[in-house]
Amino acid sequence: MTAVEPADPLTLGHGFFERARERLDLAVPPALTDPEQPATRGDIDLDPELWAQAGVIPARPAAVLIGVIDRPEPGVILTQRTTSLPNHAGQIAFPGGKIEADDATPLDAALREAEEEVGLDRRHVDPIGYLDLYCTFSGFRILPVVSRVAPGYTLTLNPSEVEDAFEVPLAFLMDTQNHALHSRDWKGLRRRFYVMPYQERYIWGVTAGILRNLYERVYER
Repeated sequence: MTAVEPADPLTLGHGFFERARERLDLAVPPALTDPEQPATRGDIDLDPELWAQAGVIPARPAAVLIGVIDRPEPGVILTQRTTSLPNHAGQIAFPGGKIEADDATPLDAALREAEEEVGLDRRHVDPIGYLDLYCTFSGFRILPVVSRVAPGYTLTLNPSEVEDAFEVPLAFLMDTQNHALHSRDWKGLRRRFYVMPYQERYIWGVTAGILRNLYERVYER
């Protein structure tokens, strides 16, 4: 990847959809369903050599929806998961989840999950393209799909999965000055990860890593 001069934070978000359509597509990477094929992104992006030490082989395909609201100042839909869920309980996340056998594509899985979790009607969603496959310590191979969401959308939360849903300004999330690096021990390994605190929200881990990939794919290539 060839880096370019960082985007001006004052203009981040302007022209986002045009840039995203130029750089992304809906071709599904073979690595989504084949753990033998390397994935380009994941929980140890910043320390790739730790994958072997961690002994983790993510094998469960999943898809998430990065819904960007089409406004003069675009926003991104995020959720706070309930504390009773088996994976990433209580954390900030994108709508999404495991790809089921009857999902025709990862896009269909992301749209289905968004409807089930937050009641986002797929008629308000215009898919743009997939980001890079993202592998997690919890065993998932996540394919994020970037989509334009019409501003007239409404949400109805599923309380068994989602405690809250909210928007964060795209310009904030795409400003690298808001991409802090933190670290913590995980099963004896020192892992570094991105953190993007926004007001009282603590965006970190998988969600922050995917947002960082969104910035790199749309603004650095």
